[in-house]
Amino acid sequence: MILEKDLGKRKNKKNRKEKKGRKEEKEFEAERQGLINSLNEFGISKPVLAAMHRVPRQEFVPPFLREVAYVDTPLEIGYNQTISAPHMVAIMCELLELAEGQKVLEIGAGSGYNAAVMAELLGKGKKKGQIYSIERLKPLFEFAKANLKRTGYKNVTLLLEDGSLGAPAFAPFDRIAVTCTAPKVPKPLLEQLKPGGLMVIPIGDYFQELVLIKKDKNGRISREGKGRVVFVPLIGKYGFKNA
Repeated sequence: MILEKDLGKRKNKKNRKEKKGRKEEKEFEAERQGLINSLNEFGISKPVLAAMHRVPRQEFVPPFLREVAYVDTPLEIGYNQTISAPHMVAIMCELLELAEGQKVLEIGAGSGYNAAVMAELLGKGKKKGQIYSIERLKPLFEFAKANLKRTGYKNVTLLLEDGSLGAPAFAPFDRIAVTCTAPKVPKPLLEQLKPGGLMVIPIGDYFQELVLIKKDKNGRISREGKGRVVFVPLIGKYGFKNA
């Protein structure tokens, strides 16, 4: 038999938990706004800043790192992998010129955070675009899947594959975002990039450079360096052979 006083205790416990949750969310909101304000120095556009403001980064990190979710630094997510610093996510989104209705390929799903930010830039409703995000590590594939489902991102399809091979079944892509460094641009990714499309990819081993790839309407490729970066390696047939 459940006594009335026991019901009262449960109700009070539930109320305290809900109150704590509201307080925590309020604190995260303030920290998120502080992060967005700090990104202005990188010349990030308002649409990208707004997209990042809508994504709760604390939902894409391990529980013990929630308190530092809005520090502008890469964060460990296990298995020798990280999610990029927010400023790098913003810069890559800016370079890709993401827009409503585009089809995007992401190499390196990680925790799903980068895909969530890109999804915010691809529109809503019938005109929204689609992201195909590849992750090679099963635990991180499941982690990203759970995070994206919990936060309501339905236009991200996760694939457990070798990212260096791309996703030929869904090609061609308007945009390709590679969140791990490769020894050179994988040939399959160049082939799967639509004419008129853009790709951002880190290239190098110890010394890495973020490169913007453009494919013109005639299929000609141009490359432009965008500065030194540090990313985990792309492992696969057209990437590094081991970590």
